[in-house]
Amino acid sequence: MIAMARRARVIPFPKRPARRPEPTPGFVEVRRCRDQAEALVVRSVLESEGIRVVLRSNLAQSVYPFSVGDQGEVVVLTLEQDAPRARSILIR
Repeated sequence: MIAMARRARVIPFPKRPARRPEPTPGFVEVRRCRDQAEALVVRSVLESEGIRVVLRSNLAQSVYPFSVGDQGEVVVLTLEQDAPRARSILIR
């Protein structure tokens, strides 16, 4: 076997954890969905009841059309005053 003439450069991992997205003002989390398909169904149910919904994900769906594990998790947010009603609708 031929020895390598020089070693590859080591790239260290970042020292701090990844930054969490800033909360959307006036909105609270009502559900976490496994993937975008589930989140779209939840959004349509809530919007059919007149509740405004915002979906937030850490994954760019257009770049990565698939996900593994919690990587594809989508957070469903509603206005604070609509949150109790949204949760009761989703329990049904």
